[in-house]
Amino acid sequence: MERIDPLKAAEQFIQKHHPHCQAALLAGSVVRKEATPTSDLDIVVFNQSIESSYRSSYREAGWPIEVFVHSLESYKIFFKSDCERARPSMPNMVAEGLVIKDDGQIAAIKEEAQALLDKGPAPWDAQTVLLKRYFLTDALDDLSGSSLREEELFIANTLAVLLSEFILRINNQWIGDSKWMIRALKQFDPIMAVEFTESFDVFYRMGEKGKIIKMTEKVLRPYGGLLFEGFSLGKTN
Repeated sequence: MERIDPLKAAEQFIQKHHPHCQAALLAGSVVRKEATPTSDLDIVVFNQSIESSYRSSYREAGWPIEVFVHSLESYKIFFKSDCERARPSMPNMVAEGLVIKDDGQIAAIKEEAQALLDKGPAPWDAQTVLLKRYFLTDALDDLSGSSLREEELFIANTLAVLLSEFILRINNQWIGDSKWMIRALKQFDPIMAVEFTESFDVFYRMGEKGKIIKMTEKVLRPYGGLLFEGFSLGKTN
């Protein structure tokens, strides 16, 4: 089926599946003008008649559709959990979303979402920084010492996730996973994002580890550098 206009498709979806909801938003890549041929429609629905929050998947009007349904209270639980894990998926969707339907509730919810995004995640405490330095050092040592290509590929994946997380969280920035990992880095520091990408790209194409090693060491240096000897977790005396 040929895709129709995304906003029109979202409006039709709400009329069909949630005609009595209090509010609904269209979010995601189509709103940010970043849609690809495989993009879906992300729709957030606020409906006081539901018993519990849920998400469902559909295919209508030529679009795959992901719908996230909340009451006017339950969304707050998801706001809180997203912010605690530093991946504010629901606040982002609400803040960026285009209004499909509104009985007067949406402005306050959008303001709440934007305030959380502007505040940023809770800063890491000193013990967490030590722990993250240790895990990064461990992954870097594994990559440096490995001679098996099949193992190196997966070690590098782990290191990329840990390193991007450290860069962002140490600077009180939100993090992301998958494609949102590099998007978050670009938003924080475009120049560093290029260096990060090139370091891992050279490794994946040519097997060269040097740039990853240098970048990891550079990122950790202001916070005490690599950490192995002397690290302890759970020791009581």
